[in-house]
Amino acid sequence: MTTTRLAAADSANVSLRTWIAVLGGVFGCFMAGMNVHVTNASLPDIRGSLGASFEEGSWITTAYLVAEIIVIPLTGWLVQVFTIRRVLLTGASGFLVFSLVCSVAPNIDTMIIARALQGAFGGVLIPLSFQLIVTELPVARHPLGMALFAIANNVAQAAGPSMGGYLTDMYSWRWIFYLQIPPTLVLLGAISWSIKPMPMHLAKLRNADWPGILTMAIGLSALQIALEEGGRQDWFSSPFIVNMLIVAVLGLAVFATIQLRRREPFINLRLLGRYNFGIASLMQFLFGAVVFGVVFLVPNYFAELQGYSARDIGLAMIPYGLVQFAMSFLTPPLMRRTSARTAIILGFALVAAGCLMNIHLDRYAASNVIVPSLIVRGIGQSLVVIALSVMAVDGLEKSQLGSASGLFTMVRNVGGAIGIAVASQIVVEREKLHALRLGESITPFSSAFQERVVYLARLLAGNHAPRADVLPKGELSGARELAFGIINQTVGREALLMAYSDTFLIAGIAMGACTLGAFILRSRRH
Repeated sequence: MTTTRLAAADSANVSLRTWIAVLGGVFGCFMAGMNVHVTNASLPDIRGSLGASFEEGSWITTAYLVAEIIVIPLTGWLVQVFTIRRVLLTGASGFLVFSLVCSVAPNIDTMIIARALQGAFGGVLIPLSFQLIVTELPVARHPLGMALFAIANNVAQAAGPSMGGYLTDMYSWRWIFYLQIPPTLVLLGAISWSIKPMPMHLAKLRNADWPGILTMAIGLSALQIALEEGGRQDWFSSPFIVNMLIVAVLGLAVFATIQLRRREPFINLRLLGRYNFGIASLMQFLFGAVVFGVVFLVPNYFAELQGYSARDIGLAMIPYGLVQFAMSFLTPPLMRRTSARTAIILGFALVAAGCLMNIHLDRYAASNVIVPSLIVRGIGQSLVVIALSVMAVDGLEKSQLGSASGLFTMVRNVGGAIGIAVASQIVVEREKLHALRLGESITPFSSAFQERVVYLARLLAGNHAPRADVLPKGELSGARELAFGIINQTVGREALLMAYSDTFLIAGIAMGACTLGAFILRSRRH
């Protein structure tokens, strides 16, 4: 018994150099993750400054996401060829260079190209953070490592819109990119000192799975473009979107076939057949869809229905980031006292509860309603990110952890892209439906409607008398037109509130399904 305890204690001892490597990777993951959302609140200012249209401005985000989603699954193979140190240094250096290019971009074309290259170089930082944790830390330290990974991912989602909106309001949108330069220099120093140089294996380039890499790049980029641009181009009514979806389906189908038939694939899709990893990946997909969808919905809700500025939205999102930061440190002790599966079940239940707290939105539901639900979701989100990552890789061979980290991260990002597209489309379609339903009861033949119009007309005309005939006809006619406009605006607002409520309901149901699904995960104690 004593020998076992001593061995466990020794395995939990980690050198300072290893911790610096892990923390450097986590820091890089935070910067890359934040860049997905950092321009969201600033897009109007960027478009105006660069003289871009709405469609051109949308590609500032799309270009970053397309490049990132292609690079993430390639990362494990790149590490096998060039070593983790060189891939991290190259990724961080490229991220630094193209952040600088973004900050001084003179036109929209330069900005889009720079954002794509920034996403390509920054994309390696996310899966490599995960890989450093599961390969460099002993199993006993995985929960703490995943807590740091959760901080990087979760706080980045909250910090992106907050920081972007604040810097744009206070200074200029260019400061979004200026601010990333000093931390990236620190990251380069940490990687250079903490990770030892290793020999490259360039011979693997000759035997690389180039058809698989090409079909994956084509399929994922087409899917990401379709999801990002679909809502703006009315989905299946656009030949461009239809063609992109066809290319995505064919490209990914060929990619999957190649990977499953190849003896040494560059990303091992067979890992999805492992019991825990397969189930965890499915949950990761749904979780990514809901979390990214909610992060997309909340700022839009505040802006559209509550009139919040970018700075107000950023301030409202701060508690969401703070609670995730705190929970990331509280989750590992909870997992030690219970189990990873218990933490996952509790986490999904809290995320579901947080979504269901927003299914009865009205015009008074501002930060007083949204922020408490964000806090509940933030607690659950931290539990899920840490515990689900630990269970996903539990029992996998060390040689497969590179593929596992890239695949697990890719699943989350694809789920997130689909979640944002689906959430925005649900809001659009449900708003139309509710507006139609509400409009059915608001007709000129309704006595209640007629009374409301007369009442509003009197108020607008500055007369509170109970009779309409005391107002001049011209004055009453103009007031009636304004009254009709107010009623129409009210109907639209109520329909949009109901549409957001429906979307949160669907998200809550999806997380409820994951809560039930977590019971079938196989938990084991180390």
